Amino acid sequence: MAARYTIIGCGHVGLELARRWAGAGHVVTGTTTTPGRVPELLKVCAEAVVLRGADREAVARAVEGADAVVLTVSPRLGRALDAASRVAEYADTLVASARVAVSAHPRVVFTSSGSVYGSGTGPLIDETAPTTGDPDASPRSFVAAEQVVLGSPGGAVLRIPDVYGHPDDLDYPARVRFAHERLGGSVPFAAEALLYRIDYRDAAAALDFVVTEGLTGVFNGYPDEVTPPTNAEFFGAICAAEGLPGLTYRGEIRMPEVPVGSGRLRGLGFRFEH
Repeated sequence: MAARYTIIGCGHVGLELARRWAGAGHVVTGTTTTPGRVPELLKVCAEAVVLRGADREAVARAVEGADAVVLTVSPRLGRALDAASRVAEYADTLVASARVAVSAHPRVVFTSSGSVYGSGTGPLIDETAPTTGDPDASPRSFVAAEQVVLGSPGGAVLRIPDVYGHPDDLDYPARVRFAHERLGGSVPFAAEALLYRIDYRDAAAALDFVVTEGLTGVFNGYPDEVTPPTNAEFFGAICAAEGLPGLTYRGEIRMPEVPVGSGRLRGLGFRFEH
């Protein structure tokens, strides 16, 4: 039976999710903060709306009649390059959007981040692991947004790692060059964090699974068949291959340094395909 869904924040993951749902015969409303992207969204979505997730009235209109609302909002890179600038950007993009969505609809699924675990403890991080008390705006805002969504009876959270694979994405050598050209070779992440990655199609598939299976609570969406290299190992190899100096890791945003498991999601039947 056809359903109606609203996706707040149609970036690469959100638009791929819209594509999946539209292909299955569902009616999708997609949102963007960029008016110029409306024609792109309308190729997939029945309706495209320009709004920010913190705009209460606009969101209420966009989710009216929906069976579920998915938040795939992302802080703007240019406003999140250092600890001070992240404060307002993350609060506005994540926490305010979560509060508005929950106030407008009882069924909200929020796309979160592994930064909520900080560096992590123990041999394996699963959904029962405690969230970090790190004061950086990234984990603090993701944790706060999760709490808002999980406070709703129909709330669900999918924690995913770095998204890659879309044709319009910067590949990893380009990201390294960007870090050297725009950031002086200094990045906010920790050298020893494990560089988990998820293909944008698997991220969309996992969100689809959580919504269509009626799941609530917290789920890790981490491809976990193998333990990935650390940031220092992965990006160090790229720097060497590109003839660039090594990166400097400021360690402001802590990510898991021990393996992360997605057994809960896989146990319910989900499979990573890419």
